Amino acid sequence: MVAQSAPSRSSTLRIPFEGYALPNGLRVVLAPNHASPTVAVTVWYHVGSKNEAAGKTGFAHLFEHVMFTGSGHVPYGVHDRLTEGVGGSNNGTTSRDRTTYYETVPSNYLETALWLESDRMGFLLDTLDVQKLNAQRDIVKNERRQRMDNQPYGLVGEIISNTLYPAGHPYSWDVIGSMADLTAASETDVKDFFRLYYAPGNAIVSIAGDFQPQQAKALVARYFGAFPRGAAIVRPAAPPVTRDRETRLVYEDRVQVPRLVIVWPTVGRGSDDRFALGVLDAITAGPRTTRLTKALVYDRQLATTVGTSQDSDENAGEWRLTITPRPGVPLTDLESAADGILDTLKAEGPTAEEIQRATAGLELDFVNDLESNLGRSMRLADGLGYENDAGSFQTEYQRMMAVTQADVKRVANKYLTKGRVVLSVVPIGKVEMAAKPSESTPYRRTEQ
Repeated sequence: MVAQSAPSRSSTLRIPFEGYALPNGLRVVLAPNHASPTVAVTVWYHVGSKNEAAGKTGFAHLFEHVMFTGSGHVPYGVHDRLTEGVGGSNNGTTSRDRTTYYETVPSNYLETALWLESDRMGFLLDTLDVQKLNAQRDIVKNERRQRMDNQPYGLVGEIISNTLYPAGHPYSWDVIGSMADLTAASETDVKDFFRLYYAPGNAIVSIAGDFQPQQAKALVARYFGAFPRGAAIVRPAAPPVTRDRETRLVYEDRVQVPRLVIVWPTVGRGSDDRFALGVLDAITAGPRTTRLTKALVYDRQLATTVGTSQDSDENAGEWRLTITPRPGVPLTDLESAADGILDTLKAEGPTAEEIQRATAGLELDFVNDLESNLGRSMRLADGLGYENDAGSFQTEYQRMMAVTQADVKRVANKYLTKGRVVLSVVPIGKVEMAAKPSESTPYRRTEQ
């Protein structure tokens, strides 16, 4: 298939690409772009923390680390030497729904990049032993200590996930997993996880940049074509959450300044409401002209920072508001002020000027992401993986740019309701600093 995109507002989105599949189920996207002598390779696996089970969390992220320890024909360190050592780069990311590995290299190293990725897919277990596993397990544990356990406000995400989603929901645990589960993971557990999810039938290879399609097809067939498809995968149910009441929590942390975090459950990638919620996000916080930032940071000087975000995972989503007060400003007052601004927006809707400013900023970010070969290869892989359409970026762009004032007003009223989680993070011993402290329940952290 070849797709050429279309929205009249931007010819930048005219991205030719071709998609096909190997007999073993591996899906491939090719997007030639000869603007610079580089090429990006993204290998996208449809596995994330959602595919884990309670008591066995952290496997997907652990494997992101394990995949950089060497494989059957690529000793440890060679991957870096053949990418970074020739002026390129490589890395990987894990989310709730997918894990990606990627390289950007000079064009003449395309074959090298594909060979490196194929060796990880087909021969990683040839060299994975308990010593390697334990070393990466310790690294992941240390990462958790640095980024979460010993980081100011570092546990906010985990607390929100634990609270917003019911127990056992695949989004109710953090991507990095718990210390207890990481410790308990056996070599057999981890290898079984790899065999199930790191197979061609669960993967996408996306290539963007300076290459010839026929050459790339021959290389993909040579390096990936002989691997078996892999077993059928049963995807876990991860429905969007609907809550009919507010949950108020206070968490004592090693911080000097309190912080207020309010989260509402919203929708996943399958709902078009995510585009209006994204515009709502852009209208409420960010530049000094946005509603909450202008009112709370500049006009009334109640807060030092205000941030909002709409995050849509594959199956569910959340809209988050985070506010840090100025010294001496109670979180209760801050919450009341923010609620008043949001209530006005829900009652009146945004102005036409707000919609124009918000969509202009979102358009710039969207187009910029597609300018680089790496951004392009990732976006195409996401579209194919989530929507079964590598060209879905075109529809996403059109729907984002078509959001109206009425759309934003509607989603604000539909989702910013009483079924929210209100979390106050306060200094240890200062529970009275919480927003509405008499109504807030102390969050008792279990050992992670």
